[in-house]
Amino acid sequence: MTYDPNNIFARILRGEIPNNTVYEDAHVLAFNDIQPQAPTHILVIPKGAYVSLTDFAQKASTAEQAAFFAAVGKIVAEKKLDEAGYRVIANTGINGGQEVPHFHLHILAGKKLGKMLPGND
Repeated sequence: MTYDPNNIFARILRGEIPNNTVYEDAHVLAFNDIQPQAPTHILVIPKGAYVSLTDFAQKASTAEQAAFFAAVGKIVAEKKLDEAGYRVIANTGINGGQEVPHFHLHILAGKKLGKMLPGND
């Protein structure tokens, strides 16, 4: 998968599409998902053009990587998600279910989420 500079997250970062921002700093934007899969469903994206976690890990600066994962921790703490638990997901590629070619994490919480993959016992 190659990076598409016109993907929806790139357009959000350029201010072309509005979002409900939860957190923002120099390297990261986090916002509520418009099609939430749980009561809390936050998308965390780097401001740089990275297509996947692998791409981010290989090409992002140490400062970008530190800011990204620190942002996840700050969001979890601010929303008090540790109390009942939460899930963090990064979908990558076709088999991983990635829909937008811009690296992002989903933070899901607010209900019992069940098994990671239905049918896998």
